[in-house]
Order: sequence, then structure tokens, then C-alpha cells
Amino acid sequence: MAPVRTADEGRDGYVAFVESHQHRLLRAAYLVCGNRHQAEDLLQDALLKLALRWSSVRDGDPAAYVRTILYRDAVSWWRRRRREWLSAYPPEQVTRDGDGDLRLVLRRALGQLPPRQRAVLVLRYFEDMTEASTAEALGVTVGTVKSQSHAALRRLREVAPDLGRAGLDGDRASETEVTP
Repeated sequence: MAPVRTADEGRDGYVAFVESHQHRLLRAAYLVCGNRHQAEDLLQDALLKLALRWSSVRDGDPAAYVRTILYRDAVSWWRRRRREWLSAYPPEQVTRDGDGDLRLVLRRALGQLPPRQRAVLVLRYFEDMTEASTAEALGVTVGTVKSQSHAALRRLREVAPDLGRAGLDGDRASETEVTP
């Protein structure tokens, strides 16, 4: 028979989860959407959805549940607002002047990727998830993860050749830490 839990135990468990995971989840959300304020909104919405389902999710993997919500909501948000991203000005050119600029180059290059490709790269190389778990989190097939990953890495090499020269191609992309 399962132990009976009180409302305070459930609330305490949720608070403890949020306190221990919020920073990493916020960084992942930022990498997916490229905007700190939007990342905070995405995470807040995801944590609210988690709170509503905490009693059924807490014994499983709540972090995976939140990540799935983050990535799916980011793609949905982009689909609803993609026409709002039009600009009369071309993007600024990125130059590499020092060590800190490599992170800036990576951030800007990720910002030029479509949301699904960005989500695949963040899950695969930042979250260090397998192709199968990435596919499950995004609700797509493993083949889609492979093709999106391949296309995203190729596009990153085109828009930011400095990343390839710095040794950030393929499986080594996870070695660079990007913080919002």
C-alpha cells in the first residue's frame, strides 16, 4: 500500500524540486528561445503546469516532464508568433575578439536556427540526452532528431565557422557552457 502524503509534504517536495532545478532549467529555456524574458516566462508556465500535476508526476521524473513542456511550448510559441520576428534591419555581424566572444558567437548562431533544431541541439548537447530521449521529449521520431541535429550542426558551421575552428563540432558541442 502506498504511503499517504499530506498536502504539506507535496508542497515541500515541489518547492525542493524547483529550488534545486530552476537554474539549469532556465539556462536550457534560454538556449532554446534566445531571450531571457521569454525563457523566464516559459519556465514559469512549465513550473505552473508541473505544480498542477505534481501529485502524479513527483514519483517519476519531474525534470523530464518540465523539459518536455519547455521545448514543446517554445516551438508552439514560435509558431504562433513567427511573423512578429520580421525586422527592417539586417542582423549585426559577429566577430571573435576574445575568449568570451566564443559564447556570444554560439548564442547568436543558436538564435539563427529554427526552434525545433535549436531544441534538438540543446537537448542532445547541453542536456546530454540520447537521441531516443530527445525524440520522446519533443514528441518526434528518432529519425527526425537525427535529421534535425544534422541540419542544425551544418547550419551552425555556416553561420559561425569560428565554432568549428574552436573544436565545437559534433559531439564536442556540449563542452562549452553557455549561461544566460
